Amino acid sequence: MMSYAGMLVFEKKLSWLLSILTASAGVTAGITLSYWIGYWLGKPFIAKYGHRFHMGAEQMERLTVWFEKYGDKLLFIAYFIPGIRHITGYFCGVTRMPFRRYAIYAYSGAVFWVSLFISLGKVLGPKWETYHSTVNRYLIIFAIASGLLFLLYNLMKKYKYRIIAFLLDLVSGGVRQVQSLGKAKYAILASFAVFLLLLSVMFGMIQDFVAKEFGQFDEVIYYLVLMIIGSRWHDRMEDFLQIGSIYLHASVIALTFVVIRFKGNNKLLELLFLCWTTAGGVVLNEGLRMVFHRTGPVSSEYGFPIMNTFPSEDTFTAVTVLGFCVFLILRHYSQAIIHLFMIAAAFLLCLLLGISLIYFHLQYPSDVAAGYVFGGVWVSLNVFMLEVRRKLQRSRVSIA
Repeated sequence: MMSYAGMLVFEKKLSWLLSILTASAGVTAGITLSYWIGYWLGKPFIAKYGHRFHMGAEQMERLTVWFEKYGDKLLFIAYFIPGIRHITGYFCGVTRMPFRRYAIYAYSGAVFWVSLFISLGKVLGPKWETYHSTVNRYLIIFAIASGLLFLLYNLMKKYKYRIIAFLLDLVSGGVRQVQSLGKAKYAILASFAVFLLLLSVMFGMIQDFVAKEFGQFDEVIYYLVLMIIGSRWHDRMEDFLQIGSIYLHASVIALTFVVIRFKGNNKLLELLFLCWTTAGGVVLNEGLRMVFHRTGPVSSEYGFPIMNTFPSEDTFTAVTVLGFCVFLILRHYSQAIIHLFMIAAAFLLCLLLGISLIYFHLQYPSDVAAGYVFGGVWVSLNVFMLEVRRKLQRSRVSIA
């Protein structure tokens, strides 16, 4: 329904802003009503009839505790999961979630959901009917992935010492001094979690590639990039292509060498891993592209397709070089502003490079996305191995 309203906006039959405001008002009215129905009628109904569908007092207590911890976050994500979004308001009322807390997450999620789908309908126009199933599919995947990531974060937060101890036992054969890890414990745990998450995404992408299921995804993303950016950004897109140049990467690597040289505590280890990660990434990407052997799109810039584009050499290398170098540099700086700036800059540079590759039709969007994911797997694996190796060296020194 929201996407259809967006299509009417595309046809100039409705106002974009007025459509968002009206739809948001309708959605918020509905979820407010469902909350108060659950609040006033839910508990008496469950107390009387809950045993018929296995919802007794004990189960209700567990549900209440769970919603107190995670219910507000679920509200925002649930809009993208059909079926779930229709019952979250009711259960928030049943569990007596404070209305102010409920309203903040539920209303902001409603506005975001409405704005997104109306805007997609506006951008895609009459092609929405062709692409809506693909868009919905990936939005649902995104919502589920966000939920899993949130769950993983909370599990890590709750059981971080147990997880760290297990990982260290696994890789070091008995290093158990978790409390003495300092910075390493966060780097080890975070890098391993990111590695597992991206590894699962990577296997999913390989499965989709083998099954040739990227067709509509590539078409939708390419169309969206052209519609949103347009011809006015052509020159800027050419500039963004230079982010993938060897000169920029060499400059970043050189800067990292300088930082390690003057601030590194374990210079040789960090330099070895820097060389291994960057050089090994080039070899790995070359091998992967030869294995998948995908012919790229026919670019209007060149007039012929580029061979072996999956995963993208450009985004894989950018993620590898920028990601690992930024990690090494930030390892030696504690200022939050430096961390925020460098992470945001690396993320933005990688994103702009990928958009420019899609804009000029040099690579398929799935090639670009695969470059991000495969590169992320490689970087997170090497960060994990570096920090474990660093800890093992310190442990041997302290024992000696």
